[in-house]
Amino acid sequence: QVQLVESGGGLVQAGGSLRLSCVASGFNVGVNFMAWYRQAPGKPRELVAGITRIGNTNLADSVKGRFTISRSDAWNTVYLQMNSLKPEDTAVYYCNTVPQRVSWGQGTQVTVSS
Repeated sequence: QVQLVESGGGLVQAGGSLRLSCVASGFNVGVNFMAWYRQAPGKPRELVAGITRIGNTNLADSVKGRFTISRSDAWNTVYLQMNSLKPEDTAVYYCNTVPQRVSWGQGTQVTVSS
């Protein structure tokens, strides 16, 4: 069964850090362009970080210098390390392929308090 399961979110104060995990099953993250997306209340879903098959990464301007995306082929997992969190980072975070081909998982809620 092809699915994505995100975890690691929570409530954190501004300036804090979180590490999100996305475990994939039914397909190999190492041969796909994978990304983390987020959706804040009342806003469309946006791509915040991507990692290509060969490991090149790209980040949205709003998170550059603060977020890092990585991947473990052995664990078939994609990670998002988030540092220096800001209240505007509050959203539900999802992972998926680029372009999106897998049904969305349940996501993981990140809430940053000021």
